[in-house]
Amino acid sequence: MRTGISQSDSCVRCRRLPLLVPTSDYGLSSTRRRSKIEKSMETDLNSKQAEKENGEAAAERGLARTVPEGSIHGFDSLHRLLEASLEPEIFQEVSRMLLGLNCGKPLERILLPEVAGSLSTKYDFDLQAFCFRADEESLRQPRVVRVGLIQNSIVLPTTAPFNEQKKAIIHKVKSMIDAAGASGVNIICLQEAWMMPFAFCTREKRWCEFSEPIDGECTQFLQDLARKYSMVIVNPILERDAKHGEVLWNTAVIIGNNGNIIGIHRKNHIPRVGDFNESTYYMEGNTGHPVFETCYGKIAVNICYGRHHPLNWLAFGLNGAEIVFNPSATVGELSEPMWPIEARNAAIANSYFVGSLNRVGTEAFPNPFTSGDGKPQHSDFGHFYGSSYFSSPDASCTPSLSRYRDGLLVSDMDLNLCRQLKDKWGFRMTARYELYADLLSQYLKPNFIPQVIVDPYLQKQ
Repeated sequence: MRTGISQSDSCVRCRRLPLLVPTSDYGLSSTRRRSKIEKSMETDLNSKQAEKENGEAAAERGLARTVPEGSIHGFDSLHRLLEASLEPEIFQEVSRMLLGLNCGKPLERILLPEVAGSLSTKYDFDLQAFCFRADEESLRQPRVVRVGLIQNSIVLPTTAPFNEQKKAIIHKVKSMIDAAGASGVNIICLQEAWMMPFAFCTREKRWCEFSEPIDGECTQFLQDLARKYSMVIVNPILERDAKHGEVLWNTAVIIGNNGNIIGIHRKNHIPRVGDFNESTYYMEGNTGHPVFETCYGKIAVNICYGRHHPLNWLAFGLNGAEIVFNPSATVGELSEPMWPIEARNAAIANSYFVGSLNRVGTEAFPNPFTSGDGKPQHSDFGHFYGSSYFSSPDASCTPSLSRYRDGLLVSDMDLNLCRQLKDKWGFRMTARYELYADLLSQYLKPNFIPQVIVDPYLQKQ
């Protein structure tokens, strides 16, 4: 299999560091590079101390500190809040418990090119990068692939002309894809219905105008970038199927690194939870659980609500997926406690990597709507909390991206780890699929009787 990063290159790029350092430092001697890193760390610590002192001074003067909407008391994420609040040795232990260990060690950060950092600063998006290793093998070379996730907010108000809204989002996302391309990302995934506001829950039909065919405007835009960067791109759109009576689907288009369309997957499960009753807009998918073999590895897409269904995750694993993406749109009040758990559990249970991504921001719509749950009508769904992250089959995971800012998360992952964990835990070998298959076949029959053994004393009473 072709990989985007050689073994020697991946070793150079991975360091256990508390911050990102441009790859332009590679030419420095180890002593000079270490000195520069330590200086950067010192600057970072001084900046944090200054921020803390300024905040305390403002509090003493009775000034209110501006806290961004969606942040956690001004912090991008829980991980960063803990890092700022705990002593280093305590934070290290807490990180081990929350994020796990990769091959027995803390997850390592990746050194990204300076141009990626410049784009992050210019366009104000969170940029983080990490490295998942695998144990060295005697008969196989490392299979390191660089993967990216993009989370973004909409740009214009939902009252703006639809074509202007779409163009503004495309322009924003391009800057993050350019940063990914400059960083050597091989596979990247965008969020669910990235090219539009998440209007599915308003139940207003006019938002269907954002739909497009598989080879429509957004796919063509991404095909050019795929060719430019030799990058596989997962493109989740609202699909209009003109060949089948204009039916709408929630679809992921898989674009190959040559700009070709490899195939599609349509969302299997439609939510019917509060605001998120999306059956007004699209049908349950009819593509099964396809796995797409790319030049970088075997990937699959479990769109949004499908993450709540363990058998959905299982099916992609049975078909041989090595990386499963979960492009989503979900809000804090509804699902945030579940977010760090479900995808990580799926990665462990199915011995593959998972990339979970969620949009950010609060999207207000011109006409208030209700959810049928007794709550007053409202004009938004709440805050989309971002927090995109990667999970590994060895139970380790990355810190998440910002809860309120756009972001690009990059990860090197050695796909050899998938088979190593299958060998270690033997989940495929010890599973009793014949028992599950028999139960499911019986359950689907109208005369199904649950296998319940009643205490005979209960019957006597």
